[in-house]
Amino acid sequence: MADLYLVRHGQASFGAANYDKLSPLGEDQASRLGAWIKACGIVPDAVASGPPSRQQRTAELAMAVAGGPARQSLLMLEGLGEYDHDEVLHRHRPEYEDRARLNADLAKAANPKRAFQLIYEQAVARWVAGEHDTDYAQTWTAFRAGAVQALRTLTNRPERSIWAFTSGGPIAAIVQHLLAIPDSHAFEINWALVNTGVTRLRFSAGRADGGQPSLSYINAFPHLEQAGDPALVTYR
Repeated sequence: MADLYLVRHGQASFGAANYDKLSPLGEDQASRLGAWIKACGIVPDAVASGPPSRQQRTAELAMAVAGGPARQSLLMLEGLGEYDHDEVLHRHRPEYEDRARLNADLAKAANPKRAFQLIYEQAVARWVAGEHDTDYAQTWTAFRAGAVQALRTLTNRPERSIWAFTSGGPIAAIVQHLLAIPDSHAFEINWALVNTGVTRLRFSAGRADGGQPSLSYINAFPHLEQAGDPALVTYR
């Protein structure tokens, strides 16, 4: 048997001009993950990532501490990349292509973060439902298929310990696939995923038939909990 660990990236720069960059806290989370990997003796044989910089940087920082493969050895898979958050939001609320208007509306709310989450949940529900597929450059169905293909690519490899640094969307899509969760509930997984949280799958290494992996655990973050600091646990 072999193990595939799916890792959500560290905290990104939410609200900044460049979201696709780890915040200082995100970099700390990644380093803490690397220390936990090393302490547990589960240093990867292979490491994969999607295209986003936040995913690759999380892998780089974690492996620098854990002693795993260097960044230049990353296996790059498109299916580990994330969907276009901005497009999903703007197709639901076109007026929010004007970020100033979004910020102004959120500033009026008693809880701006909660207000944004409610708007965004509605936007995602519209995308996932499939009734407006022609509005999107990438449909939910196509995105999910890409994530599942990345899963098959990784579980057909011969290594016994593979770590894939990705985002909430692909992890949710993969878990949905493995547990046969309806589309309408797939993002209930995503909303709960912690930055640098780890999801572990077990599979038979090198199976040419792409045998179905089994889910060992979802969204574990002991490397953050052991510090006793709730501020380390983030969701964006």
